[in-house]
Amino acid sequence: MTDYRLPTSVRPTHYELAVRTDLAASPPSFEAEVAISLEVLEDTPSVVFHMHPSLAVTHLALNAGVTHELPISALSTDADTERATVTLADPLKTGSAKLFIRYGAELNGNMMGYYRSNSDPDENGKRLVYALTQFEPTSARRALPCWDEPLFKATFGVTLIAREHEVVLANMDAESSGPFSPAAVKLADVFGNEYTAGSTLAPVFSGTPNPSGWVATRFARTPLMSTYLAAWACGEFAHIEATHTSALTGKAIPLRVYATNNIDQARMTLGATASALKVYEELFGIAYPLPKLDTLVAHDFDMGAMENWGLITGRAAAYFVNKRSSLASLKRCGTIQCHEVAHMWFGNIVTMKWWDNLWLNEAFATLMGSLVLPERIWPEWKMAGEFLEAHWERALSLDAKRSSHPIQVECPDSNKIATIFDAISYSKGASVLRMLMSVVGEVKFFQGVSAYLNKHLYGNAEMQDLWDGISSAVGKDIGEMMNAWTMRVGFPVVRVEELGNGKIKLSQSRFLSTGDLRSDEDETTWWVPLEIKSVGKDGSQVDHSAVLSARSAEYTVRSDTFKLNAETVGVYRVAYTPERLGKLGLQAASFSAADRLGLISDASALAQAGYTSTSGALVLATALAKGEREYLPLSRISSFLSALAGAWWELPLRERIDKLRIEIFKPVVERMGYESVPTDEPEVQELRRLAISVCARAGDADVLSALKERFASQGAAIAPDLRQITFRTVAAHGGEKEYEAMLQVYEQPPVPMARNDAIWALTAARDPKLMQRTVDMIASDAVKDQDVYLFFMGMAANPAARRNGAQYLMDQWDELNKRFHASYGLRNAIAGAFGALSSKEDLAKVETFIKDNDTAKYATILEQAVEGMRARVAWVERDTDDVSSWFAIRE
Repeated sequence: MTDYRLPTSVRPTHYELAVRTDLAASPPSFEAEVAISLEVLEDTPSVVFHMHPSLAVTHLALNAGVTHELPISALSTDADTERATVTLADPLKTGSAKLFIRYGAELNGNMMGYYRSNSDPDENGKRLVYALTQFEPTSARRALPCWDEPLFKATFGVTLIAREHEVVLANMDAESSGPFSPAAVKLADVFGNEYTAGSTLAPVFSGTPNPSGWVATRFARTPLMSTYLAAWACGEFAHIEATHTSALTGKAIPLRVYATNNIDQARMTLGATASALKVYEELFGIAYPLPKLDTLVAHDFDMGAMENWGLITGRAAAYFVNKRSSLASLKRCGTIQCHEVAHMWFGNIVTMKWWDNLWLNEAFATLMGSLVLPERIWPEWKMAGEFLEAHWERALSLDAKRSSHPIQVECPDSNKIATIFDAISYSKGASVLRMLMSVVGEVKFFQGVSAYLNKHLYGNAEMQDLWDGISSAVGKDIGEMMNAWTMRVGFPVVRVEELGNGKIKLSQSRFLSTGDLRSDEDETTWWVPLEIKSVGKDGSQVDHSAVLSARSAEYTVRSDTFKLNAETVGVYRVAYTPERLGKLGLQAASFSAADRLGLISDASALAQAGYTSTSGALVLATALAKGEREYLPLSRISSFLSALAGAWWELPLRERIDKLRIEIFKPVVERMGYESVPTDEPEVQELRRLAISVCARAGDADVLSALKERFASQGAAIAPDLRQITFRTVAAHGGEKEYEAMLQVYEQPPVPMARNDAIWALTAARDPKLMQRTVDMIASDAVKDQDVYLFFMGMAANPAARRNGAQYLMDQWDELNKRFHASYGLRNAIAGAFGALSSKEDLAKVETFIKDNDTAKYATILEQAVEGMRARVAWVERDTDDVSSWFAIRE
């Protein structure tokens, strides 16, 4: 197997970089010089580093010590590993050295490395071209030759040269700025006196006949950091500004948000940044170390956002909100920024040694950004419940597949690193940390986290370092408790057997979504905090001491009204007997909303996997729905019924399932109406949106009529929380007129998220001609690469277009693969395109497609998609009679 890791005989200590960006060139491009200070740890005949084939090298020199230039025998490159090797005539001796490289490249639009983006058109239709970086996980090598692995931390000094009307940004604040011309700037001014390959920057800028009007801006040196955190940008940016004064140091830190347009829509992002810094400094006892923190809003961005140290970058759809934004958009903006600011500590100050510990970065940032910080900053959002939906459920869904992986996952091939940026590293990791925080207590948890951060400041760490920090705070070996959760794939289902006289027997085994567990797959014994909640005359009590650390054990419960996994904090499923499940349905009012969510979530997942009957889960769901007025349990009931409707979408049962959905949710619509008022709590807004959406998707005539009437009178100015379902409804039940209206919103959205809502509408069309127009859009310039996956997700949600989307992806595979390279867009498109298919014929077609095409780079996501299809096929085959009988008896 190819060794993708770099040799450790030579390591960088400092990068001095000068970049000239020419946005007016055709195509836009950049030229650069980098001087890399090296520490040579052992004699070596060659120096190996990362460099993408797209970089065109025009000069290279290597000095030993200060001024001794070494003769170079050869420069060779390997496109597969994206490495360059400088072979020397004589071995490079232990000590110091400096590598100088002059190079250039086109600014392409693939959202990796140093790339170009375009603003939305202004009132005159003009679009601004600008450039920014996206390096994580392995794209720094696309912008500069470097040691592109997290372990190779170094400092960075950056000089950016741009036209005088353009703004340049980098990780640090600007130290100096002034007019630039090739004759006036010495290479020694930038790279040091030891540079011997030339006297001016003129060779770099030989393509500039008139250098006047250029400005060189030099930025302060960064702290030690990994290459994937370096960042810079160039463009015509406006900004808004605030200040954070550290309670720990008293220093005033400027906070800015930059964008090409619509900068007023970034005020919530700016406020979230200030609030997050304050809370993080309080929790960790470590001051934010850089002199400023900027955020750049981008119109083309492969991820949601990126935690570059001192220069966060992210999508406009994430960071632009205003009074016409939905509650979901406000939550997305706040939680994403809290997530990215958390990385200033988790990932930036302390960085994983290699990508197998990615979760140390992402799980912590997810826990902090989606739960801990929002609960302190926006308590009215009640994010503990949303965390269960957004992360706990998402984690268990993926981790129930054979194709899942451990939280700490071996990743020797750097080309496959992108595949582990998934629900396991983010959501399962965060859920496991939340479970640990609940077990040891929040105060002790953060004491341990602070100890971990302080011990490894500006360094690299691995999982055991975290366990050591928390162990020191709680006085017990955390690794012994938690290693199975992080180092083994999957999670347990805990079965409950009632022995009588208040005794229960619990046993654990691995849970699989297909239900066909083999003995060789069931060798893990987890440390399971049971959190047994008992309800009696004096209220509820939770036994925090009960732990299942063996394959099975017996316990005593304090009441006949009990359930495991109080507040749904544990990362596991619970399988009760049918009799107990029936009792729990009747006793639901005795438990919290989070408990009720856990009950229906477990019952539905167990039914879908074949551990229990689907009719039993339906009994529980309908029992819980009676009198239920809280969003959280109703949302989970909706998800279960949607899964049923999706699996049986081509069978007669679908009509009966839709009637049940309407039966449960239409009374909620009738009670709450369509109009929100300023005094509505966020949960009320969420419940209204949920109920209307469920009834519309189930085809309720009254709700469909009401939404059409509202669109006819209000158009795109519809209430933000109902915008997506209204758009989808009028497009699905309308014709060309409605389609054109949605197309206009897509092209000129009032806020960025309205464009996403319009995509869901365009993909909801049922007319074959309109469906084809939508499919044709995917290959056109009208659709940004970052948005393509949304089209596949939207078509998958539309039964009339479901197969069209999947077939298009398979037919156009080569073009899509070429278009997306190794970015995240195609992985998300695969998940969307195949995520709703549930027939044997579709399964066979997808399996043949995988076998006959070059899909190796996407093997993991394709395996997960196929496994999901197999589970749905098996569910329908196994439980159609059971579900039919339940409806027949009920009717």
